[in-house]
Amino acid sequence: DHWHMHTYAQTNIQLFNQLRSEGYSQEERALISDTYEFGMRIFTGLYLASGKPFIDHLVGTASILASLHAPVEVLAASLIHAAYLHGDFGSLRKGVTNFKREQVRRAVGEQIEEYIARYDRLPLGLRKTAALHDRFDNLDTLDRTVLLMRLANELEHHLDLGALYFPGEKEQRGHQRYMEAYGPLVVTMAERLGVPSLAAELRMVLGKIAAVDPPLEPCVRSKDTSAYLIAPRSYCQWFSVTSWRRLCASYRGS
Repeated sequence: DHWHMHTYAQTNIQLFNQLRSEGYSQEERALISDTYEFGMRIFTGLYLASGKPFIDHLVGTASILASLHAPVEVLAASLIHAAYLHGDFGSLRKGVTNFKREQVRRAVGEQIEEYIARYDRLPLGLRKTAALHDRFDNLDTLDRTVLLMRLANELEHHLDLGALYFPGEKEQRGHQRYMEAYGPLVVTMAERLGVPSLAAELRMVLGKIAAVDPPLEPCVRSKDTSAYLIAPRSYCQWFSVTSWRRLCASYRGS
């Protein structure tokens, strides 16, 4: 297949098999299993704009890092790297909170949580990424590790042209133009991190993106350009009934 470009894991089973073949210990694999189970809970029902299940993307990111023989703590952090951006902790508050950080610490430990918190603070967007590129030499070891996670995330998003499957030709062409400017920055940073294989894959993917003539079809008919939630209808109905009962009870008690 001309567009099939990788063999990275997309499911937990594929990831576990990869970890075994890559020589990660039973204890390390158990940590990844526990982290995946935590991810199942906070990313339930979440999809990318392409329609791809969000947790598949997380598994793919961890798989890329496993292929680079990254430490297991980095793999675990990458497996839930979007916890504070898209994770559902049962709270309506967005972003990082002490409550969320404590839940993550209890689930995976302080070191992994620190990677995730630092990942959440890593600059996004073309201008901020360019600034990060310019101050690369000043990044400490932790920031460089988190940057490696971000570059693996970028590669996973764009493998098989996944990030181009927006629901519209205009959006797809806009993303192509964005990657013309953004892509070379991530390639250069991968090279400066000393990961030439990752830089080479990113460069290859950029070439594939540039060569595509949109629109790419079929794609999911959604207006979302980021991750979005699809809750089961039974849950929505239960939530509505429960909310109504609580409202009635509050009126009776007032």
